[in-house]
Amino acid sequence: MTHAATNWAGNVTFRADRVERPSSLDELRALVARSAKVRVLGSGHSFNRIADSPGALVSLDGLPPDVEIDSASATVRVAAAVRYGDLGRRLHDKGFALPNLASLPHISVAGSVATGTHGSGDANGGLATSVSAVEMVTAGGDLVTLSRDGDPGRFPGAVVALGALGAVVGLTLDLLPAFEVRQRVYEGLPAEALDDHFGDLVSAAYSVSLFTDWRSSRINQVWVKERAGEAGEAPADLFGALPADGPRHPVPGMGADHCTAQMGVPGPWFERLPHFRPDFTPSSGEELQAEYMVPRSRAVEAFHALDGIRDLIAPVLQISEIRTVAADDLWLSPSQGRDTVAFHFTWIKDTDAVLPVLGAIEERLAPFDARPHWGKLFTLPPAVLRSRYERLGDFRKLARHYDPDGVFTNEYVERYVLDA
Repeated sequence: MTHAATNWAGNVTFRADRVERPSSLDELRALVARSAKVRVLGSGHSFNRIADSPGALVSLDGLPPDVEIDSASATVRVAAAVRYGDLGRRLHDKGFALPNLASLPHISVAGSVATGTHGSGDANGGLATSVSAVEMVTAGGDLVTLSRDGDPGRFPGAVVALGALGAVVGLTLDLLPAFEVRQRVYEGLPAEALDDHFGDLVSAAYSVSLFTDWRSSRINQVWVKERAGEAGEAPADLFGALPADGPRHPVPGMGADHCTAQMGVPGPWFERLPHFRPDFTPSSGEELQAEYMVPRSRAVEAFHALDGIRDLIAPVLQISEIRTVAADDLWLSPSQGRDTVAFHFTWIKDTDAVLPVLGAIEERLAPFDARPHWGKLFTLPPAVLRSRYERLGDFRKLARHYDPDGVFTNEYVERYVLDA
């Protein structure tokens, strides 16, 4: 047992009176059964109080880091605390892949899934869409498994669940055959190209990310990730953007040493789909993050709405990333029911300066029913946020079923989800 700590960025000091690190499943079950309040802490890569607890925080880092690949069914059962960087290499060595990864490989599988974290690609769902089964310890200490095929009425609510149903200890993920990816960076995309070519641009490859500092009428960089077997000759011009003459970091002025390989050099999926290498932790303690998801069909309108306040955004911004995510049916997923475009913001670490800008962004994106990332900063009123999830009532029933006494709730969950 240790005293509570801070999150990844250091902007949140957890209020929990202790952090527990059980070393076995039985120890975890006993801990949960005797706790009045408990929350599970993932890799700490959240920027608000979603992981906080008025009682105990539980780290699952002490549990066995199981990775059990079933080649016959093309699935993997993975322990909750395993991180994507470690998982990717093990899967690739056995000839398998996940369809997508987030920009950071350092984050835990269960924490990423629980908050609706995503990668990029018009045809690629968020990370949670690979999940086919969830194993969790519920409030009484019971071990419960819900699966896509066996529990169709409950499973869509149990995947992106914000830690509110129980302590997730394992996930089963669907796999693809391993593949290679080529990554190229283009620079100086005229913003007006989005008006006529946004769809062509974001569907030009397996995964496409647009980076802008909102300081000019140009998109700074376009990161294009192609499956190597499908990649042809690199175009000399991408709707007005030109190939970079060397590796690039998304943040202007920073060296690219810690970024994944570019310049069209093919490599394993897990070494190209993230933006950053797993042996380096970028910007830890030096940033704040926010992200808003709007319908992909209104991407260009939303871009212009934000461009209208770029003089507010730019002074407190490190970089902004624009990506697309395919629709899913997971009740609390920010992409539930709609193909999505995500506007991500990496801010300077100055909460007082950033929060008013978030309010302005939310006002601009209000006509598009923007859904914020559950684990990042936002200032939306709870009633507004709840109104943007049509299956929220079903999720509340699920929470009452598995956690009737609110053992896994905290102020954040009660405020934004349970309406307590």
